[in-house]
Amino acid sequence: MKTIERSDERILSSDIFEGQRTDRPRDTGLYQEAARDIPIHHRCDVLVVGGGPAGTAAAIAAAREGAQVTLLERYNHLGGLSTGGLVIWIDRMTDWEGKPTIRGLAEELLHRLPPGAVAGPAADEWGSRDPQRAAYWAQRTAAYHGVVTWSPTIDPERLKLLSQEMVLEHGVRLVFHAWGATPIVQDGAARGAIFESKEGRMAIRAKVVIDCTGDGDMFARAGTEFETDIEANDVHHCMNTSWMFGGVDMARWIEFRVGQPDQYTEFMAQGRKAVGLFERPFVSWRNDVALFMGPRQSGFSGLVVEDLTDVEVRSHRLMAGHLDFFREHAPGFENAFLMISAPQIGVRHTRRLVGTGRIVREQWSSGTALPDEVGVTPAVSPKFPNISIPYGALVPKQLDGLLAAGRHISCDPNSHGFMREIPQCWVTGQAAGTAAALAVSQNVEPRAVDIGSLQAALLRQHVLVRPGATTNGPRREGNEGAAQGTGHDTAPPSDAHPHAARTGASQAA
Repeated sequence: MKTIERSDERILSSDIFEGQRTDRPRDTGLYQEAARDIPIHHRCDVLVVGGGPAGTAAAIAAAREGAQVTLLERYNHLGGLSTGGLVIWIDRMTDWEGKPTIRGLAEELLHRLPPGAVAGPAADEWGSRDPQRAAYWAQRTAAYHGVVTWSPTIDPERLKLLSQEMVLEHGVRLVFHAWGATPIVQDGAARGAIFESKEGRMAIRAKVVIDCTGDGDMFARAGTEFETDIEANDVHHCMNTSWMFGGVDMARWIEFRVGQPDQYTEFMAQGRKAVGLFERPFVSWRNDVALFMGPRQSGFSGLVVEDLTDVEVRSHRLMAGHLDFFREHAPGFENAFLMISAPQIGVRHTRRLVGTGRIVREQWSSGTALPDEVGVTPAVSPKFPNISIPYGALVPKQLDGLLAAGRHISCDPNSHGFMREIPQCWVTGQAAGTAAALAVSQNVEPRAVDIGSLQAALLRQHVLVRPGATTNGPRREGNEGAAQGTGHDTAPPSDAHPHAARTGASQAA
């Protein structure tokens, strides 16, 4: 076990457990598959492969810009790890001053959740450095480095339903239970994808493909360049299956953890001795539901089927082991029960695109709004200013007809630690969907989309794109005047803090 401490480059202290692979020998022979004709399922302007946060945002954004959109998803729901992966703790949506930074569709999705489905600090607490409030919210996943942030927890079933309904209300063609297998590449450009389902192997033709698989399946199988290196001192490369216990009292647990630190330390030590890979619980959107987002296991690949199997088997066994120990020893867990294990495994990192642009560690300190900025992410600590997300991070260096959005965009391993998070996936998905629709309407490849037009469209959708984005470096033709305000300025005043009157209660016991 390796313990990673909180620092200016990471939010949480976390335990990382080295994985132990099961030896499953493989046959090294080959089988010759015969060539065959594949039926075309349908044609569209924009095909989004993967319905996680990035894919959901991409599909809605492209449809809002007038494109005919298809969203292909291998599970029976949308939301990806934010729903099926039980990553129901949505990371920071505000910067260290408390200003909304992750805006646009991300903000709209949370605003449209029912009041009982989202919990976190009210807007008047965002950015607070009051020691008591920060200490209170630190135990509820919403304060870091002594600052209260908008980092809500949500009901995953409600987010599944809302994501589905928003996609459908925009006229997106939704295809569930369909696994995107390989892109259709013609003359160096992606022009659709082949997918597998219970009906067999079929194709969807499209003018632009958006790879939102999380693992870069489309761009990797098209032969474009990608990176796989990791930051060892970060959980961004670990895997796990999350789970939830019901029937708990998280207020009593927090009282024990905060009020009896010596006993808590001993409890964790005994848990590691009894269970082995041992994880602490997090709050959820309800006081009677506990979330376990670990144990985080390293040394496995989300691209190797045996590794995926090993992590699932071990995680399910650990879920039962944790329940036995917590019921016997943890205050508030006496009546706990196995509620659900995540139907989607928690893969954080596999591949990262090599794009025409990149988010890198050296960029963190500058605060510069890049000329092709399509969104802004809060920095990982108050030491750094907000960080610009360039359009080039979504555009393959070589392949035409394709954009990438989500955790596999172009960045270095350090920056991947936060760019893989749910809010950032919403932002890059919205940018990719908007750009894809513009590429279709302008009859150009995605790399040739007019940046000024893209930024203007994103501003209309209330994305935060800063005025300096078109002045701090070389401009592309057509950029002048694109970003005359911020996404925050363009939002209706009544929507500026949509959660001000309805959050805080669920976790405030």
